[in-house]
Amino acid sequence: MTAHPSSSSSQADLLNEAAHWALTQQFDTFGEKDREAFVRWYRQSPAHAQAWEHAQAVLQTFRQLPADIGKDAIQALSSMKRRHLLRTLCTAGVLIPSGLLLAYRMPWQSWTADLTTATGEIGSFTLADGTELVLNTASAVDVAFTASERRLRLRRGEILVRTHPDQQTPSRPFLVESSHGLIQAMGTRFSVRNLSNESTLVAVLEHAVSIQPSEMDQAELLIISAGWQTTFTRSGIATPSRLENSAAYWENHMLVAQNMRLADVIQELGRYHKGVLRCHPDVADLRISGAIKLTNTDAALELLQRHFPLRVNRLSRYWINVGPA
Repeated sequence: MTAHPSSSSSQADLLNEAAHWALTQQFDTFGEKDREAFVRWYRQSPAHAQAWEHAQAVLQTFRQLPADIGKDAIQALSSMKRRHLLRTLCTAGVLIPSGLLLAYRMPWQSWTADLTTATGEIGSFTLADGTELVLNTASAVDVAFTASERRLRLRRGEILVRTHPDQQTPSRPFLVESSHGLIQAMGTRFSVRNLSNESTLVAVLEHAVSIQPSEMDQAELLIISAGWQTTFTRSGIATPSRLENSAAYWENHMLVAQNMRLADVIQELGRYHKGVLRCHPDVADLRISGAIKLTNTDAALELLQRHFPLRVNRLSRYWINVGPA
């Protein structure tokens, strides 16, 4: 059994403790008594759970990088140096992409899904009923067609659906299930994106869909028509807003920026980049207009650097900062 720190209430102390637990589980002998001690620590408060998720996400950053700079590199350090490194990263305000946090909480989503795409990949599929399905970067979907319905379960990421008339009689409804509720197609083309663990974005390009949050009565469902988009949670639906014509250009591997903040452009490009891609606050509000290739982030960043007063600083191939020139 390993010696463990006593619990504290300050954020810095909690992050230190979380770093200790993360490295103990990863590199040391972790017995039954250790597991019991960890569970007691983790369950003390939501702050303990958040500190644990942050430490895990920092460690996961190393796991996702190539072996020479990732997991093998940190494993080659001595135990003391490993702990110092992770504690420093945890307490230094290192920004962890929200997608990485989600990926660590539920890594099995991509491993067990029926259809998946990797980071930077966009995949097109034709389903058994003729429906055309496009998966955006880092997405995962289950396909569940039965005698009574056609259902997709969005596990993570984003999909674009062009439904096909059902050949069975009676016609089966076409449904997309997210972690927040159910979307039913009405002869349509639409996209569904898991924005976070808190909401789902629905954009309708043709015809209409109905949205039914999982914790609302069926009488409270909302119908969204072509040209509109909205987000919803398990308990409510936001007021719909107008949809930009370029909303689904990602299907063609393009981001069309129209007076878009650089921070938002970099955030979108970050979805397709294997590693960390960050924007410096000094240039975050720079306005960008133009067409940007999504599936070649290196070329996209070079284009931005060439046409705007920016400098792309590469700490490595996988850790890139965009700042002022």
